[in-house]
Amino acid sequence: MKLYDYKTAPNPRRVRIYLAEKGVDIPLVNVDITKREQKTPDFLVKNPVGSIPVLELDDGTCISESVAICRYIEALHQEPPLFGRTPVEKALIEMWLRRVELNVMMPIGQVWVHASPFTAHLLTQIPDAADLGRKRGEFGYQMLDDQLAKTSFIAGDDYSVVDAVALATIDFAAGLVGFPFSDDLHNLKRWHDEVSARPSAEA
Repeated sequence: MKLYDYKTAPNPRRVRIYLAEKGVDIPLVNVDITKREQKTPDFLVKNPVGSIPVLELDDGTCISESVAICRYIEALHQEPPLFGRTPVEKALIEMWLRRVELNVMMPIGQVWVHASPFTAHLLTQIPDAADLGRKRGEFGYQMLDDQLAKTSFIAGDDYSVVDAVALATIDFAAGLVGFPFSDDLHNLKRWHDEVSARPSAEA
């Protein structure tokens, strides 16, 4: 197996954090998205969407989308369980994955696309779309803060794949996008400090 990766992109980082938590080592192949290497004809054979990460199996099968890759690894390496053990745990993790994707990652992506100088040459930016993204993202941050007032980690009291996804997303927002969460979200800050201190955060 090999994982097509780019160090500063948030979606490949989700997978690297997850793999580090699982203790699974997969060789990385750098794909320089600043040079649009993910859009070359050879790479589009692996993933017609032209995005990373992509996990290429030994038989040539290619799996794209970060959570799909993590699910595949989970099926091979079930300990520690990062997608839950019981039906309830699995459902809550799935619920929170969707909530993070829809209420945090998607609006942050909207701000990135419509407000970042790095993306200005790719399309006609719409400032109102960026504003809507910020508004929805603030809701997402508050949603996480409210949840983390009740639990140690986002989907419960055990670290899960949701925490890996959220950490990569929030760090991307604060760094490249310039849209960090508010200082008064103390529960979210407590969580962020704790998961950032885990060795997996350096993956």
